[in-house]
Amino acid sequence: MDRPNPLAPDVAPADSAPTLDARAKRTLLWLIAFSFFMQMLDSTIVNTAAPSISTALAVTPLSIKTALISYTLSLAVFIPLSSWLADRFGTRRVFWAAIAIFTTGSLACGMAASLPMLVAARVLQGFGGAMMMPVGRLAILRSFSKAEFVGAMAYATIPGLIGPAIGPFLGGLFSTWLSWRMIFFVNLPFGLIGLWMTRRHMPDYRASASVPLDFAGFVLFGLGVGGLSWALEQVIEARYAQTVLIGLPAAILLAVYVWRSLRIAQPIVDLHLLRVRSFRIGINGSFTTRLGVGGVYFLLTLLFQVGFGHSPVVAGLLQTPQAIAMLSTRFFVAAIIRHFGYRRVLIVNTTLAGLMILSFATFDAATPVWRLCTQVFVFGMVMSIQYTAVNTLGFVDLAPAQASMGSSMSSTAQNLSISFGIAFGSLLMALFLPAGATQGAAYVGAFQATMLILGIITMLSSAVFWRVPRSAAA
Repeated sequence: MDRPNPLAPDVAPADSAPTLDARAKRTLLWLIAFSFFMQMLDSTIVNTAAPSISTALAVTPLSIKTALISYTLSLAVFIPLSSWLADRFGTRRVFWAAIAIFTTGSLACGMAASLPMLVAARVLQGFGGAMMMPVGRLAILRSFSKAEFVGAMAYATIPGLIGPAIGPFLGGLFSTWLSWRMIFFVNLPFGLIGLWMTRRHMPDYRASASVPLDFAGFVLFGLGVGGLSWALEQVIEARYAQTVLIGLPAAILLAVYVWRSLRIAQPIVDLHLLRVRSFRIGINGSFTTRLGVGGVYFLLTLLFQVGFGHSPVVAGLLQTPQAIAMLSTRFFVAAIIRHFGYRRVLIVNTTLAGLMILSFATFDAATPVWRLCTQVFVFGMVMSIQYTAVNTLGFVDLAPAQASMGSSMSSTAQNLSISFGIAFGSLLMALFLPAGATQGAAYVGAFQATMLILGIITMLSSAVFWRVPRSAAA
């Protein structure tokens, strides 16, 4: 029998907050979508502006990966707190604080004068985002029935995907005609609107009883995953002794956390939840898939600007078809999953994702724009299906009492895998890039070799989904 999550409420949402009518549910979805929009816009704008930021801060283009990794790693470390905070203080108060912190972090990013300052500000942004996304998803979980969940999530993420659709172009536009700092300042008005909407429309779900915070577990988990990511950074810089000195203690801390979490009643990340088969497969599949895919977006930006010599505006336009495809595909993803089931969709789609990454290895300076845009568009369609399917698979068999911890663990795994994916992709690029290389041709060759490896890894990750029950459906 599955062990219930002690951090989740023991009663249905109707006992902890007023039942929402149809209009209130729609308004809630738009509020969650608005928060997703801010985060998605921020992530895609930063990718496109990475070369411009590297020039302004006097670092190499590949070094900007640290600013990207620090954000997703911060999300992964602090997301486990979101479950406890939401159950303790209520979804409305925590969601409002999340938007406020994220907006403050955006201001600090725009004012950064060095890469370390930018990284520190991105960590602050990540702290706010760590509460924003999972608490928003938790509000949806507690407001909609299991039968409505996939459709509700798809509806909420559609407006949020407008951010990726316009983000690459805006990032290039700001970097070329204004300043890269504007890519962060643009979040300020959106943050103020989000704060106002949260006060008016966010339901206030919370646990019926307060539970203590597993602070020791949080420290062990945070230092462990942070240390492993830092160790991977040392590999990229060819500092192998530091890799061992940092990575070994980090691995030990994570091992201690696993041992401890299985022996206490209220761990910050409840590994007992992995006994639910669909949830375990969803977590494993999400991690392995994103390990191959996570660095592709950042590396495409380097290819277009450093390898091909395009301006930030052109590079942004070349990535826009991908975001448009992700946005348009979301309208029928739920129907695809219902018709074919999770197993067939994820096996076939993960293989297609790997094939599309392999196809990127054919890109060079002579590649026609129409073919490049077509391949990027198809990749966007495939990844839209992939993200929706793998993100919802883990919740189909969870009990209502497990929703809070399930949401937290799912978001943690997603961002941790993205962080490692960016680091792993950057590591491969660094290995294939000749020392001191500054010519575009060297970046093109390194990119092609990296895509071959990432594509194969992504295709192999489809094996995880062979364990999905044939009966699993949305």
